[in-house]
Amino acid sequence: MRRAVPLVTACILAGLLAHALAAQDPGLERYVVVPAESEARYRVGEVFLGDNRFNVAVGRTRAVEGEILVNRRNPAASRVSVTVDLSTLESDSQRRDNAIRQRWLESSRYPKARFVSTEIRGAPASYREGQTVELQLVGNLTVREVTRRVTWQATVRLSGNELRAQAATTVRMTDFGFDPPSILGFVRAEDEAKLELDLVARRGGT
Repeated sequence: MRRAVPLVTACILAGLLAHALAAQDPGLERYVVVPAESEARYRVGEVFLGDNRFNVAVGRTRAVEGEILVNRRNPAASRVSVTVDLSTLESDSQRRDNAIRQRWLESSRYPKARFVSTEIRGAPASYREGQTVELQLVGNLTVREVTRRVTWQATVRLSGNELRAQAATTVRMTDFGFDPPSILGFVRAEDEAKLELDLVARRGGT
């Protein structure tokens, strides 16, 4: 049986491949995500069983890295690769954060989540400077070393050397091999989680 490639190794290989693609195709422009200006979030519904109260838990982090290879002449040929450090997610409850890291998401053991696009749908035939584009990013999301195909609804805008993008998708925790957080008699989380990305990237990483 073939051994799975470790996630860290896969990230390095993907980065090298992206550089190689950009070098081979002068039509590709490389934009590097700026962590300090970007954010990844989750939103999960949870029910407090004692009083049947519903709440939406929100966790966020700026530990976001990645790059976007843009082809202005053929936007559908662009590529996206984003990695998020899940172990740095913080919500309004330290108790929730610790439970997610240690028992459910196990982000202390599997800290990195990674998305690599395989297809871009709804892109225009060409791109005009400053144009806001709505499209779908289809690709592979890896969490806890489990990879699933997902589709993000995204909005992208290029202005000078800066790219800004917002993207959202919905996944099921059970699809990635773990049950939703549940503390008997206290709180139960829904299986579905909404994932959101706010990205700021600059050309060439400057």
